[in-house]
Amino acid sequence: MRQYCDIPKDKGLDNTINILKEGYLFIPNRMNLFNSNIFETHIMAQKAICITGKDAAKVFYNEDLFKRKGVAPKRIQKTLFGENAIQGKDGIAHIKRKSLFMNILTEEYEEKVDRLVKEELIKSIDKWEQMEEVILFREISQIICYVVCNCVGIYISREASKKRTEDFLRMIYSFSSVGSKYRKGKEARKETEKWIENIVVNLRNNKIEVEKDSPIYKIAFYKDVDNKLLDSKMAAIEIINIIRPIIAVSTYVVFAALALHTHPECREKLIKKEDNYYEMFAQEVRRFYPFTPFIAAKTKKDFRWGKYEFEKGRLVLLDVYGTNHDSEVWHEPYKFKPERFKERNEDLFDFIPQGGGNPAITHRCPGEGVTVKIMESVLDFLINDIDFKVRNQDLSYNLKQIPTLPKSGFIISNVKRKYSN
Repeated sequence: MRQYCDIPKDKGLDNTINILKEGYLFIPNRMNLFNSNIFETHIMAQKAICITGKDAAKVFYNEDLFKRKGVAPKRIQKTLFGENAIQGKDGIAHIKRKSLFMNILTEEYEEKVDRLVKEELIKSIDKWEQMEEVILFREISQIICYVVCNCVGIYISREASKKRTEDFLRMIYSFSSVGSKYRKGKEARKETEKWIENIVVNLRNNKIEVEKDSPIYKIAFYKDVDNKLLDSKMAAIEIINIIRPIIAVSTYVVFAALALHTHPECREKLIKKEDNYYEMFAQEVRRFYPFTPFIAAKTKKDFRWGKYEFEKGRLVLLDVYGTNHDSEVWHEPYKFKPERFKERNEDLFDFIPQGGGNPAITHRCPGEGVTVKIMESVLDFLINDIDFKVRNQDLSYNLKQIPTLPKSGFIISNVKRKYSN
């Protein structure tokens, strides 16, 4: 007698179009329909299994069961990740490459980026006071791009960072698009890779100098598992994989501003800095608002998970948005409540806005520390350093759009510097 259960099956020959139509809710919608934490569907002309929840994340990040090589679609590699980059590595190759990123994204580096972002925010006040309206997403993105490029060892001016910011944002916001928006994302990726590759070549040929402990130097002269330098294009791609995710923090910053605006009851606690409330607030923003919808891998071998069987070579999607809203883990998951993080026991698999597991050995993003620091600093700036008004605007965000953002980019006006007594 068979000892396993059939996985609930989604209707339709291929549901790739439905992902584009439903976005972040594609997997949660079907989990609710089947009253299950698993279902089978067809995506990109292949069978796929979708899973959600803490236990699902645990099995998904078992490196003995899943691989990432060859999983990310080319359209994502050609815009967001870069082709054949760290996101598609497995085993020793991944761990060694990940050690490079962990060596760069240290607490010291996080604090440096955070300190410089704070300084740039203060410097921006004079300019913002003269502006009729400040689109927070645009301004914060440019500040972060300027700071991170210079911290990496790519020295650019504030003016030059404006153009570079647009290119990085096109990479981030085009991978799920079609038509001209997607083409612009590919073009931005190619141009940015060429720009940074040229810097790498000049650095290796001693035509420019940077500090030896800078990220660009570490990557330019890093030796991979074959004990050889990365080719100059791959070095450029991995440098971008340091810069781009930190610029993407501007998305969380805008959602933090939205949360501050729509939950004014939190402001007083932030002003008083009660009970590490800044961190609790930032973490709840990362849990509550949409960032990564789901992530993909393929099974390395046949195995059983609970009462279900997985075949070797099966595409599997882990529901990130749904796991962060799982009612079995989070009480009232669709309510914004920073206090839920006050006495929360740390878990590597139930809170996965930037991936799950140990960041040193799994595909979890190693930049969560700098993400939270920047969010806290911008919140502190908005509360304690400036006064401003939030005019009527479209602050809605569309869960059918991946990635998503408040439509207006969060506009503030009548910015005035606060002076301490």
